Amino acid sequence: MANTFYGLRLPSALMLGTAQYPSPAVMAQSFRESGASVATVSLRRESAEAAGQSFWEIIRELGVLILPNTAGCHTAKEAVTTAHMAREIFDTAWIKLEVIGHADTLQPDIFELVEAARILSNEGFQVFPYTTDDLIVGERLLEAGCQILMPWAAPIGSGQGLINEYGLRAMRAQFPDISLVVDAGIGLPNHAARAMELGFDAVLVNSAVARADDPPAMACAMMRAVEAGKLGRQAGPIAVRDMAEASTPVIGKAFLS
Repeated sequence: MANTFYGLRLPSALMLGTAQYPSPAVMAQSFRESGASVATVSLRRESAEAAGQSFWEIIRELGVLILPNTAGCHTAKEAVTTAHMAREIFDTAWIKLEVIGHADTLQPDIFELVEAARILSNEGFQVFPYTTDDLIVGERLLEAGCQILMPWAAPIGSGQGLINEYGLRAMRAQFPDISLVVDAGIGLPNHAARAMELGFDAVLVNSAVARADDPPAMACAMMRAVEAGKLGRQAGPIAVRDMAEASTPVIGKAFLS
């Protein structure tokens, strides 16, 4: 059933990353403003940059679900090892699986990604794979045991928004019963709203909030955008037309000669 995440329905359709904030206090305030249900945490990056155990305590105090991340991994073996470490630290079967294949775009290596997804799923992990909008790759990930797909909107941190709406619409149509999360490339609230209008179940945002001039304000904007997009989808938008259609009927209108 779409809009559930391994059997769990979340109160918010916004997921928020924990990297790149100017301070832990700003990060915590951003989470409060966002109402996000899920925090993604990169085990490798945060272990190197944060102040040790104190960072993990701040993350736990956010009161949200933790989605550990294999960011920085380039092979299935690296990703699987990182996932094992994350499960020990956070005591969760959830894992956001990233296996990067291209240095400039940070596009996933789909071959290593599918292999890692198969291994981790067989080991009892609940895998959230960061992928492209390729339908065949999506099929392979589902066959490997994933119950969720996380296609990118654009390269990570680029802020370009939904650069291939056709691909995202096709993915939603192809997998109507699979929960889909737009991950990477969101730059503005209207990008998040558009993803929800297309029928996606959640949006994951990090750079657009953390690197904004006012991260808490942007987090609040993203929360409202996600809610607006979801409501707009549920309300049933009018069909797009090539020609105008008068909103005021002409029948019964008086004509002056």
